[in-house]
Amino acid sequence: MKDFKQSVLELIIDTSTNLPPDVRRALIQSQVKEEVGSRAAIALRTIFDNVSMSEELEGPICQDTGLPTFIIHTPIGANQLVMEKEIKEAVAEATKLGKLRTNSVDSLTGANTGDNLGPGTPAIHFHQWENDDIEVKLILKGGGCENKNIQYSLPMEIDGLGKAGRDLDGIRKCILHAVYQAQGQGCSAGFIGVAIGGDRTTGYEHAKAQLFRKMDDVNPIPELAELENYVMDTANELGIGTMGFGGNVTLLGCKIGVLNRLPASFFVSVAYNCWAFRRQGVLLDGQTGARKAWLYKDEKVKMPTTTSSSFGESAVVLKAPISEEQIRKLKVGDVVIIEGEMHTGRDALHKYLMEHDAPVGLNGGVIYHCGPVMLKDEEGWHVKAAGPTTSSREEPYQAEIIKKFGLRAIIGKGGMGPKTLAGLKDQGAVYLNAIGGAAQFYAKSVKKVTGVDYLEQFGIPEAMWHLEVEGFPAIVTMDSHGNSLHAEVDELSKKKLEEFAAPVFS
Repeated sequence: MKDFKQSVLELIIDTSTNLPPDVRRALIQSQVKEEVGSRAAIALRTIFDNVSMSEELEGPICQDTGLPTFIIHTPIGANQLVMEKEIKEAVAEATKLGKLRTNSVDSLTGANTGDNLGPGTPAIHFHQWENDDIEVKLILKGGGCENKNIQYSLPMEIDGLGKAGRDLDGIRKCILHAVYQAQGQGCSAGFIGVAIGGDRTTGYEHAKAQLFRKMDDVNPIPELAELENYVMDTANELGIGTMGFGGNVTLLGCKIGVLNRLPASFFVSVAYNCWAFRRQGVLLDGQTGARKAWLYKDEKVKMPTTTSSSFGESAVVLKAPISEEQIRKLKVGDVVIIEGEMHTGRDALHKYLMEHDAPVGLNGGVIYHCGPVMLKDEEGWHVKAAGPTTSSREEPYQAEIIKKFGLRAIIGKGGMGPKTLAGLKDQGAVYLNAIGGAAQFYAKSVKKVTGVDYLEQFGIPEAMWHLEVEGFPAIVTMDSHGNSLHAEVDELSKKKLEEFAAPVFS
């Protein structure tokens, strides 16, 4: 099959850079439900701009391209060993081209393979079918939303909803709680795939398989079709909103499947996916591997655009070194624009800095929770994608890092917890929420890569990149006065969740 590898490479590139039409429609429909000028509306506008930029530049929509997962149906007798080899070659090539981030890390040593290849990566699932063509589906599901997957074992007590039994109403409670617990950390508004039954392994796999369904399909099982509609209506009453900023749109899609189970087990598995719902598929000629058709391209859907700034004209400009006085003037809801120097830092760096000095001065500085996609040429390093990563992973370290190095601003997404909030208040620092998934939007703000530390030690995503930025916008969601938008939205949505405790399905 002389064209198979090239067809897979084109599939990877398109999946990473071009959001499918049904996902675009769901995003566009959500816009009319949000109040003009609200934080949720600002976030959606940024998302729209990012989707358009990604398509135009053929750059990753989100810098976290996840663990590439392929679902493949082949004719009987097809050589799956050759296909697997060429899929891996295509993944390595896409990584080299900057369409995938280097995401394959040794679980024992932390070493990054640099090419997205290694035990378990990419994930490739082969199935045979009685068809002469080959079907290849791919999903790129980033770590932020993958970490919000959740599995329930019924019967059980669910926080805020009470007893959940082994029935449709118990399943309903599991799904609503799954949406609530994701908050903004999974880059809401999101999509969920749900599996009822199976064992712990097949349940999660079947839940993720539901994400390959088209958004406008109708579940053939009437009870599940009714449940999907109920979840879509009810979840959007929780008030979590885009990025967890509060708002009317929290969920963009819900698809539910069912498997048989053991008498002793009743699992409900939920696969949460962010707004950057990157899944695509192709139908290939069984003899040549040439592409015959795309699976998720029924029409071309253009995102709404605007020439005005999504963040308005009243933003506060911050440039390092930032003073405590500047920070103390900020409050939750303020829009800021970062100019000048910032430094990326994720899990590995935060752990390292707890016991070591920083390679550069950070007093009055800015740390950006980001694992960028980077490419190098004869002129040096270039940022190809640079959206924020989920900040909650740094909660064990952040307050101490702020105090130790005199940091004034932390940028990330999804918010942080009470320990960090106390640290911000004590030290005179602030947490800024960038728009999750907006990798091209923020990459445009980076004017120069001034250096990098710990590249060989930690790999590209975890290295400490030193960036010169211009016009980098974010929203204050945790201030130096003890206020947290994330805690506020969590509390309000928890109260709303409790309103849905009463049985709905008999």
